[in-house]
Amino acid sequence: MSGPRTRRPRWGKDAEKYLLSDEPPVIATRRHWAVLARPAVRGVPAFAVGVWFLQLDPDNRFSTLLGLLVVLGALLYLGLHVGEWWVRHFLVTRRRVLMTSGVFIRTVAVMPLRRITDLTWKETGWGQVLGYGTFRFESAGQAQGLDEITFLPHANALYKRLSELMFGTDSSTNPVSSDEDAEGSMGADDRGDGDAPEQHMPPPVQSGRRYDTAPIPRTRPPS
Repeated sequence: MSGPRTRRPRWGKDAEKYLLSDEPPVIATRRHWAVLARPAVRGVPAFAVGVWFLQLDPDNRFSTLLGLLVVLGALLYLGLHVGEWWVRHFLVTRRRVLMTSGVFIRTVAVMPLRRITDLTWKETGWGQVLGYGTFRFESAGQAQGLDEITFLPHANALYKRLSELMFGTDSSTNPVSSDEDAEGSMGADDRGDGDAPEQHMPPPVQSGRRYDTAPIPRTRPPS
């Protein structure tokens, strides 16, 4: 009898295709669901209008055809945006930053960590309420296609982990697990065990020493 089947992580397919075998992701997440708010505001009313046209006069071919086209267009519009949100992943390793996107045509934007010179984190009012933020990368050389990444979930935790990786403690010693979320914790439902307690990753080890030097004695010039 075989053991329990492990569920493939949400970002596992992209990691397997675009990362090296010795390059485990430190951060792996998709964008916050709030990115779907604007498409929903546009698509849902259009869908409702199409349904209204379908029910307005079923015997009228023009209104029925128009309603059907509006409904199909709204569903296609919403489906494309949901699919784009589902397949787009933000991956960070100890070597580089990657953003995968595209439903039908896959695009991978890559930026080496060593080229990042500055990192800016911004949270709007809605971002603080819903828990998402924007990362702005400044890099040496030409634009890499990753200058600004919006709607990243758990932005505070991501900012700390990314800052430790680039400017402080190397977080590559704590790669993200197969079912870990962006906050560095695993919920019981993600592991398929409803009774298991929540597990947290150990904090990075801080190391370093401080050396103080004695003041240089002042000498009086000879008279």
